[in-house]
Amino acid sequence: MSIALIILAAGKGTRMESDLPKVLHQIGHAPMLWHAMRAGVAFEPEATVVVAGHKAEMVEASAHDFDPMAQIVLQQEQLGTAHAVAQARPALEGFGGDAIVLYGDTPFIREETLEAMLEARKTNDVVVLGFDAAAPGRYGRLVAKGDALEKIVEFKDATEEERAITLCNSGVVAANSDLLFDLIAAVGNENASGEYYLTDIIEIARARGLSAGVVRCDESETLGVNSRAELAEAEAGFQARRRQELMADGVTLHAPETVYTAWDTVIGADSIIEPNVICAPGVTVESGARIRAFSHLEGCHVSRGAVVGPFARLRPGAELAEDVKIGNFVEIKNAQLDEGAKVNHLSYVGDASVGAGANLGAGTVTCNYDGVFKHRTTIGAGAFIGSDTMLVAPVSVGAGAMTGSGSVITDDVPAGALAIGRAKQSTKPGFATKLFEMLKARKAKQKKEAK
Repeated sequence: MSIALIILAAGKGTRMESDLPKVLHQIGHAPMLWHAMRAGVAFEPEATVVVAGHKAEMVEASAHDFDPMAQIVLQQEQLGTAHAVAQARPALEGFGGDAIVLYGDTPFIREETLEAMLEARKTNDVVVLGFDAAAPGRYGRLVAKGDALEKIVEFKDATEEERAITLCNSGVVAANSDLLFDLIAAVGNENASGEYYLTDIIEIARARGLSAGVVRCDESETLGVNSRAELAEAEAGFQARRRQELMADGVTLHAPETVYTAWDTVIGADSIIEPNVICAPGVTVESGARIRAFSHLEGCHVSRGAVVGPFARLRPGAELAEDVKIGNFVEIKNAQLDEGAKVNHLSYVGDASVGAGANLGAGTVTCNYDGVFKHRTTIGAGAFIGSDTMLVAPVSVGAGAMTGSGSVITDDVPAGALAIGRAKQSTKPGFATKLFEMLKARKAKQKKEAK
């Protein structure tokens, strides 16, 4: 079956109090729009149409970051959901398959839920996604007998009897695209808001003798975001679900409520994640790795058996091979560390290649930036970098070589060599005593003068 996604993303989001379009606010470090688009990716949609309006150029750029083939259409006036969907008709001319209508500010619809809707489409002309609400509030109500849907009533237009119904409308609809647009063409705006409601297509379809069905999902899937408070609620819900998924997949979280992941975080089974770990986008942690407390990871790859932290930072381009050890207060950026390499404390390694089994002592810094250009440092397998070594890139230290503590290394060090690059120590006997006496006398004089 050919599938097309129609994602409504035209709203301004006034209650967000933001210059950013509502659908571009992030959950799990990704725009809500991306979450909505990803919901249908597994069905390999033949077309994805995003209906944009407010700051459409920003919405278009974001949609294309996720899917360069996505089509963007404009809803110049905000005249209701049916009007919004109608804007997608030219983009789907000649398509003929099933269309699923999703919402850019409703980011948590699951793939399994859409699959259930497509299954229900085999026996229904139109399928609507509903949920049983604990507090139905102002949601539209689904008037149904079992799974057969008779009509959808907006809260503003509902009778008291209809408002007592707890089965509510999510807004998500699946139907043949030609039928969907044909039904929309018959929608009027004779209602309390003067808008063209997508919900009216059910009553129109039933009047034509067509069938309509309802598929139910958990209320949490249908959470819409219209304010900063709801955005925070959505973020909390996203993180809670991801933690449960990770633990179900065999990941140990010592304090789950303190671990935060991004929408694309991948963590393998038998990994251990200690408290207060944050994963920004682009993080992969292989099975059997350990991320210790208070570490921050972004755009990095951690291989099996590696240990990171506590209090470590992995920045984009950090690649840790198996059994690498990254200790406390260490920052790694755009650097590859081969198997068994160690950077145990108080170091910065950026724009570097570190060979297998190399050991970088405390205070090691790769001085990679000259103020204009970035330069690379290469450290060979089995090399030992003494504490407080400054490696002024571009520079290389050969396999099995060593640097003396406190060295500033500006020239390449051959394999097996020892490099010491520090000023000669000068010792002046008794000078410290004389200096202290002079300084104390000066301080006493200042205090006396101050009185």
